[in-house]
Amino acid sequence: MSENLQKVKDYLNELEFTISSENAAEELVVIDDEEKGINNLIIDCEDPVLVIEQVIMDVPEKTEGFYKRLLQMNRTLVHGAFVLDEEGIKVIFRDTLQLENLDKNELEGSITALSIALAEYAGELIEFSKS
Repeated sequence: MSENLQKVKDYLNELEFTISSENAAEELVVIDDEEKGINNLIIDCEDPVLVIEQVIMDVPEKTEGFYKRLLQMNRTLVHGAFVLDEEGIKVIFRDTLQLENLDKNELEGSITALSIALAEYAGELIEFSKS
């Protein structure tokens, strides 16, 4: 196991997150915390960066106003952003942090930013997902 992955796992344990799965070869872990809206949050050590991603929803069939609203939501996020996957069919929350200088507070801040974004925008995202 890499030093970076071990550091990330240690921080997650200190923050009392449960690691639901791990792939040491790929240097990634997945965490869940239903109370905070964390569902299959992938935390991937891609040296020199830590990539944090969670699928939020499928891109709706009716996209009028959707992309503009996502960009407006992004403006208010403390960390990370709502992005599209490579195929353009999934909306993902994504954040990246430098592994070399990573500390527990940074990791916690990124995860908390996702929780806050979901708390703030869940209703709108659900409405978009119905269209």
